[in-house]
Parts: sequence; structure tokens; C-alpha cells
Amino acid sequence: MIAINFTDDALWERIGGAVEKVKERLRRTSAILQDADIPYAVIGGNAVQAWVAQANPTAVRITRDVDILLRREDLDAAITAMESAGFRYRHVRGIDMFLDGDDVKARDGVHVIFAGERVRPDDPVPAPLVTESTRIGLDQTVSLEALVRMKLVSNRRKDQMHLLDMIDVELIDETWLDRLPPELAPRLQQLLDDPEG
Repeated sequence: MIAINFTDDALWERIGGAVEKVKERLRRTSAILQDADIPYAVIGGNAVQAWVAQANPTAVRITRDVDILLRREDLDAAITAMESAGFRYRHVRGIDMFLDGDDVKARDGVHVIFAGERVRPDDPVPAPLVTESTRIGLDQTVSLEALVRMKLVSNRRKDQMHLLDMIDVELIDETWLDRLPPELAPRLQQLLDDPEG
């Protein structure tokens, strides 16, 4: 049985603290890359949060890490900038990341996806370009259309949940099917037809 160590205010402070750490890591990363004039875009759960909050902030899910889109040719400059600000670059099991300090796990990092490249060799389409982005607050964030494509390409359960959130708040619907590459449209159709999966 799991011990209950946190309740009431202590529990909410613990949850809020975890959310704040991710937000702070995202803010630092955006500021570092912008100051170094390195093109980037926020992707993953933070991008989903930014777009879903436009429609309904109560539908936003917590995310535990930071994912960014970089051009491969900017990786060396990003390593220099991020390491000078205290992050540590690592390439582990095919994943490029910046860890936020010493003795931290990959979940406490900033994960890099390379623009215009396939994450896995069998991905139906490559990741978007960093130019497929827009400014949302302080962050350069991947466009909604590019984000939807990325989530459909990954197609893991958490990506499907993010897409279902976007469907639920009416950011995407059946009119999007014609906007997608033919390899991805059936994946969205399946979620529209059977959201309970």
C-alpha cells in the first residue's frame, strides 16, 4: 500500500511546485535561445497547453517536461548557450537533451526534436520547420497545424489524449481531415469516430 505523506495545502503546494519547475525551465530555455538568436519552437505538452488554454484553460493538462524544435545546424550553438546557463547537454539512446543541473533524470530535461527530420525512420512525415511557429506570450510556439501533425505522427496514447483535448475544446474537428497529409488523416478520423478508444 502507498503511504499518504501529503494532504491538504502541502499536497497542493507539491503539485504546484512541480508545475512551476516545468514552467520555469521552459521560460529559461526560451530566454536563452532568444538571447542567442537561435531559432526554436516550443512543442509537446507545453505547446498543447498554450493552444488548449486559448479555448478553455480548465481543459489544460499538466506536462512534466519541456520539448523544443531546433534546426540541426543550430545544435552546437544551442549547446554552448544552454551549457553557459547551467544546463548539461546529453545524447542518450538517440535522444538529444539538456539536463537541468547535476544528478537529474531525463524527465527533468529539455528534449530536442530536429526540424524537418523524421524522429523515427518509419514516421510518415518529418517534424515541422521552426518557421511553422508563432509567438504566444514569451515563447515561440509551434503552430496549431504543425502541432496536430506532430501528435498524429507520434500517435502514442499521451499524444492521442492531447489530440482528444484539442477536439474537446473545438480547436480541431472533421474539417481538419483535408488539411492533413493522407497518411495522418485516418489517425485523426479514428479519434473523431471513437474518442473513448
